[in-house]
Amino acid sequence: MSHAELETTLKLMPRYDERGLVQAVATDAATGELLMVAHMNAEALARTLATGEAHYWSRSRQEVWHKGATSGNVQQVVEARIDCDQDAVWLKVRPAGPACHTGETTCFYRLIDGGQLVR
Repeated sequence: MSHAELETTLKLMPRYDERGLVQAVATDAATGELLMVAHMNAEALARTLATGEAHYWSRSRQEVWHKGATSGNVQQVVEARIDCDQDAVWLKVRPAGPACHTGETTCFYRLIDGGQLVR
């Protein structure tokens, strides 16, 4: 399939990288706040679409990770989108709690200001 065809097709054809991953971004469906950036492999994307709950690929554990399976902070998928060349996924989610493993609402809780991190 040509690049132009890929950008106009209505067929889901994710373009996984050499590690078998695509970028995945999760935002709060109600507020639009960026919650987290992660990765998905084919299994994580398929589980997400089948269950309506976010699944990601954990690069550190080398396994599919059901967001909130242990913490209870499940992300209910309201809408799933894929970008023009199908190598990034955007999930609009209804979070059941904090997105970050630190307990913060978003993984992006620090601001870079003058080369320093501030809260």
